[in-house]
Amino acid sequence: IASGHTKMVLITGCSSGIGLSLAVMLAKDEKKRYRVIATMRDLNRKDKLVEAAGDAYGKTLSLAVLDVCNDESVKQCVNDIKGRHVDILINNAGIGIVGPVESITIEEMQAVFETNVFGVIRMIKEVMPDMKKRRAGHIIVISSVLGVQSVGFHDVYAASKFAIEGFCESLAVQLMMFNIKLSLIEPGPVRTDFEIKMIQEVKERECPGADPETVHYFKNLYLPSAINIFLAVGQTPKEISKHIKKVMETSKPSFRNLTNSLYAPIVALKYADESGDLSVNFFYHMLFNLGPVLHYTVIAMRFLSFGFLKNHSVSPK
Repeated sequence: IASGHTKMVLITGCSSGIGLSLAVMLAKDEKKRYRVIATMRDLNRKDKLVEAAGDAYGKTLSLAVLDVCNDESVKQCVNDIKGRHVDILINNAGIGIVGPVESITIEEMQAVFETNVFGVIRMIKEVMPDMKKRRAGHIIVISSVLGVQSVGFHDVYAASKFAIEGFCESLAVQLMMFNIKLSLIEPGPVRTDFEIKMIQEVKERECPGADPETVHYFKNLYLPSAINIFLAVGQTPKEISKHIKKVMETSKPSFRNLTNSLYAPIVALKYADESGDLSVNFFYHMLFNLGPVLHYTVIAMRFLSFGFLKNHSVSPK
């Protein structure tokens, strides 16, 4: 494992979803190119990961406690790595939030930013000085297509992803001087039981502070459409993990990497019109005028793409 060909990979948020899938995929790499440190806040949630890792657990994959919202936890985790040597940092830990902005408290918003923005920055600040000294390293941030183009009712989540994209856009320029790569991964919907369950639970929740008309559009138009979109065009954590692995193994990875090519036209709307009117009007009509038929639109999108496009990736250029 100490071989010069083996890269030390530190991944945050590995108890489920993309983090779990990616940690296992890298640990089981046929060429044994990676030594993976899979982290999570609570090691009581390790069972799924340990089971999926199988024989790799304890060999090419080890576990560590890490809370990206805690300075001491971050420092302790990196200090416990031999020589503090991290070749690839994968910032995957994140939390989602959806709903009318009036019904989300400032405290809830701050919690999203604490993980999705400051958690990522905290990790980067901890490993970056050592990478600079070695003039080598790769920092990967799991962002979202919502960090490029937002949609209704994702105001706070999108704001957190826009923030980290802006941070990384500036940092990438500085890191080039030190031969350090920085890559943003921008998935669309991720198809997991947890995501679907979360959306269904949100539908049952009250929306205190929001007017009845907004609540109606959110619960009766947006949420059913969101579930249909998840089921029709969502990617699995494994599909996204394959894309991340490909970015890791490319000698000159792109800065921005959309994982779902079905979202390329939506991102293109933003780049096509500097006034922003095109994308704002498109999403308005899609939600408020086409809401009842959006389900069929999504099915048509999938059919017209022959079902295979979502497995290919593009960068918005």
